[in-house]
Amino acid sequence: MRRVTVESVKADLEAIDREYEELRRRLGGLGAISAGYVQDRGPGAGGPCYQWTRKENGKTVSLALSKDQYEAMAAAIEGWREATSILDRMQQLTRLRIFGSLPDVRRRKPLTRSALGVK
Repeated sequence: MRRVTVESVKADLEAIDREYEELRRRLGGLGAISAGYVQDRGPGAGGPCYQWTRKENGKTVSLALSKDQYEAMAAAIEGWREATSILDRMQQLTRLRIFGSLPDVRRRKPLTRSALGVK
């Protein structure tokens, strides 16, 4: 997938639109998602110990999991990470599209990638 830079925005809005649509398709194809972390804490006194940890209202909440729950939650967490990565890039492309295609104000300095939050 080709990444678009702020320097090429005005010349290549179609590339921005193509990348954005591809990200929309990827986002729509994701399965289960969940925030948090899972751990395989190894064997304990009663056998294997799996744990899911997340933040809830600023507090850490942990729950014990079965092995099947652990595996499903690990996949959902990976889905969450991919979703947040896709959404971050979609935000960047949206800013490039807005600043590259709509009338702008006069600026003393040209816009930079960092000013738009574009990597």
